[in-house]
Amino acid sequence: MHFAGVAYRAHDPRWSFQPLSGEGARLHGGRFNRPGMPALYLSLSPTTALAEANRGFTRKLEPTTLVAYDVDCELIGDLTDDSFRREYRVEPTEIVCDWLNYRLRGEQAPSWQLADRLMASGLNGILALSQVAGASEADVNLVLWRWSARPPCRITVHDPAGRLPKSGKSWEP
Repeated sequence: MHFAGVAYRAHDPRWSFQPLSGEGARLHGGRFNRPGMPALYLSLSPTTALAEANRGFTRKLEPTTLVAYDVDCELIGDLTDDSFRREYRVEPTEIVCDWLNYRLRGEQAPSWQLADRLMASGLNGILALSQVAGASEADVNLVLWRWSARPPCRITVHDPAGRLPKSGKSWEP
């Protein structure tokens, strides 16, 4: 499917100078990417982005920089759609799994194997329901494995006033 719209991410302010890098996901892995593989995790609403960054608000709110992205991407799979899941033979255990515990045990998370399979089929990313505490069916994430400033998967950061820092220099209060 084609996805065009606005997506959001709540960044740790220390890393807001690289809003398109996918570096954190590359270093640590994520639900739909194994360590060593960059991915850009976005949400379709600002509230979902904040919940994702703050683990469903199960602890005190951490400082974040909320960033909006203009997205225009081809070849996005929709894990929220029954027909897509049937066509790609996606099992529920591949979507919802405790990927972090798999990583800590040195095992392959089923969601990583699903991502590998979907990437190999040519998809640039997926839509998936958020799994943070308190999430509903309205809380949808966009996970990208391939993106750039050009089609077929064009992502641009919305920063018309130039408020995002241009380098990794930290600031002191």
